[in-house]
Amino acid sequence: MATEYGILLPHFGAQCDKDKVIEGSKKAEALGFDSVWVRDHLVFHPHGMEGANNNFVDPFVALAAIGAVTSTIKLGFGSLIPHRHPLLLALMINSLEYMAGERLILSMGIGNFQVEFDALGMNDWPRDQVAKEQLDIVRTAWREDHFTYEGQFYTNADLGMNPRVKKQLPFWYAGSTPASVRRALDFCDGWLPGRITLNTYKKRVAKLRHDAPEMGKPRLLEGCIPITSIDLDRETALRKVNVEGLLENANGPMGKFWVKPESGSFTKWEDLEGSFIAGTPDDVVADVEKYLEAGIDHIIFDLRFRFDEFDHCMELLAKEVLPRVRKHS
Repeated sequence: MATEYGILLPHFGAQCDKDKVIEGSKKAEALGFDSVWVRDHLVFHPHGMEGANNNFVDPFVALAAIGAVTSTIKLGFGSLIPHRHPLLLALMINSLEYMAGERLILSMGIGNFQVEFDALGMNDWPRDQVAKEQLDIVRTAWREDHFTYEGQFYTNADLGMNPRVKKQLPFWYAGSTPASVRRALDFCDGWLPGRITLNTYKKRVAKLRHDAPEMGKPRLLEGCIPITSIDLDRETALRKVNVEGLLENANGPMGKFWVKPESGSFTKWEDLEGSFIAGTPDDVVADVEKYLEAGIDHIIFDLRFRFDEFDHCMELLAKEVLPRVRKHS
């Protein structure tokens, strides 16, 4: 399977823009990207590194709109979090897949913000177990004409849904911690960390590939979503990003389980290798090739710090990076 390349859309934050989402997706398809991606939140709380603007467009609404104006590009969730009732989740996935034409990429995580679950009265629910049960119900709803389910959190009697997805879709597990690898192996079909350093990624992937056969599972899909800034010179690419915020984030809870640099902490942008790709097209190609050497299946470029120059960065990636890295896939 050749490595695929996607792009995160500006449906959140200060640069949230419906025209950029719609026209950007059409352009991404025309430029040859394999996928476009959205995030999921009930109540959006931006990470400190990305400012305080809490604009956020629902991912299903965004992808439904994109599905209506594109025809081939894949529509990715990076990632769904378990704040929906699983029957509603199954209905929404079935409906979007039916209307958009069999091109969804699904991932599930447990979320970062407890306040979203508190708002729904799920404050003491173990989110990893909830996510696992939700996926079990969704997959059962895909598979069975009618089904009864009695779980720890959800119960239903003799229900069925149509239209349904035509085949069982893989679910990636989204997260970067050791626990995320265990959950991916336990109840998902792939592993999709967001920001993660290359050395940490390699360590996690080694665990995935070692444990999957022992658990009777095939090789899991593997991907990542690095923060990306591309420009004609590296200085400009770096200047447009809150590098200090990324370093602070890496030295906090986000990077608690990352492989540390020799100094023991993240002190310069080079320490973020893999989680942060920045520079000229040559620089970006070199960083992507390191992931290709690790056998990655899908890379999603996260341009959140460059959403104000979304078209410019997307064109550079498509014209100066993708043709070169596809030769190595």
